[in-house]
Amino acid sequence: MAEISAKDVAALRKMTGAGMMDCKKALLENDGDFERAKDWLREKGIAGAAKRSGRAADQGAIEVLVTANVAAVVELNCETDFVAKGDGFGQSLAALTTLVVDDGDTDLGSKKINGETVDDYVKGLSGTLGEKIEIGRVFRFETTDGLLDGYKHLQNDRGTVGVIIELGGVDRNDANARAVAHDLALHIASAAPRYVSRDEVPAEEVARERDIYEVQTREEGKPEQAWPKIVEGKLNGFFKTVALLEQSFVKDNKQTIDAVVKSLGPEAHVRGFARVKIGEE
Repeated sequence: MAEISAKDVAALRKMTGAGMMDCKKALLENDGDFERAKDWLREKGIAGAAKRSGRAADQGAIEVLVTANVAAVVELNCETDFVAKGDGFGQSLAALTTLVVDDGDTDLGSKKINGETVDDYVKGLSGTLGEKIEIGRVFRFETTDGLLDGYKHLQNDRGTVGVIIELGGVDRNDANARAVAHDLALHIASAAPRYVSRDEVPAEEVARERDIYEVQTREEGKPEQAWPKIVEGKLNGFFKTVALLEQSFVKDNKQTIDAVVKSLGPEAHVRGFARVKIGEE
């Protein structure tokens, strides 16, 4: 049997929100395997379905920049929120985001900024600020005919959530379409979908969810003939959590996001989105 340390228990607790004793038991029951332990907690109804693993380096800031044809969101990580809120850190993040918009995100570390490579620039920033600094997640959308928008949520003088979104099949100069695109960006920041539609959810993830719901349903003591319908209902609930188009619109929960998008016309659709939150993977 694997040796379970207090650090392991605390890490699982951070990932799932479950109690310390439940986390210890989950790890013991699953020989220290974190993924199996998370599933075990969910099967027992102890951990939430949509919990995400916390990052070890959970400080930093996020910047969002949108032009007519390009949108980017960039995460820059550090060790403390004190550094993340500093002017020098914010200015460096803004410069990196502008670089991504102007020159792309491929092989970012070797691109030049202020006469040196990005890798050297970030190392120099780390030396200046006295903390480990590293570039986190970077997303860039470029379009010829789509409508781009973005949103940055500010908290304690730094961006903590960043979203970019692209709509297709709409007139990018239409004021209503632009307003809807921005509303969708705000919605994504709040509701945290992971996919545009249920069709994008990997088959192995759906199968894993189904297995968990089947175990839950059996342990709930429901009649066996009702199990398939109950499991399908749970799966539909899962899709409403992770698939943008199936979510209820945060500004009007009587409408789905799919209905909001279709209100822009028969060709309107979400081509893609990216969401980054400090402290989440």
